[in-house]
Amino acid sequence: MNSLIQNLRSKLLTGIITLLPLYLTYIVLKFFFKTLNNISEPILNRLNVEIPFLGIFLTLLLVLSIGITVTNFLGKKFFEIGEKIVKKVPLVSSIYLSIKQILDTITNSSTDEFKGTVYIQYPRKGLWTMAFISGESISESGRTFFHLFVPTTPNPTSGFFLMIPKEDTIKSNMSVEDGLKTIISGGLLAPKLNPLK
Repeated sequence: MNSLIQNLRSKLLTGIITLLPLYLTYIVLKFFFKTLNNISEPILNRLNVEIPFLGIFLTLLLVLSIGITVTNFLGKKFFEIGEKIVKKVPLVSSIYLSIKQILDTITNSSTDEFKGTVYIQYPRKGLWTMAFISGESISESGRTFFHLFVPTTPNPTSGFFLMIPKEDTIKSNMSVEDGLKTIISGGLLAPKLNPLK
């Protein structure tokens, strides 16, 4: 019974993490739609003009304009200035940065750059943590070392770089995406079985 409840909770949290970016996008688009609709409606009423779905069209036009603006040099600079202002507001900055970092991690192509996930004993022997393989090298003696990124929880955009002998790692049998979900959830979405001895 406990395992069933834990499994359901795990699936529920996975669903929340997956839907969060969609929900935030919906909230922002809804705000733009209502605002633009409220601005344009009185103007059209005075002109006796009726344009169906104008709010949706203006919202799409605004989103497209923002996309075009932030992808050019000048637009990026304006966006950076706006971001600096937001970062100076105490409560807003912490919420904004947390959401931004989590969304960047989920949508970032860096998940494809990691070679896999492993468990290592860190920060001391007897304690296990998850790490992502970013590369490998061979020492002069012929020993293979993994280059690892050890992320922090719940914000996996910061962490530590370690070089560790390959034989001191244990394969997690998890994809990089599942590993990130485990880190972001603080271990709530971790598999119930692990390969540790």
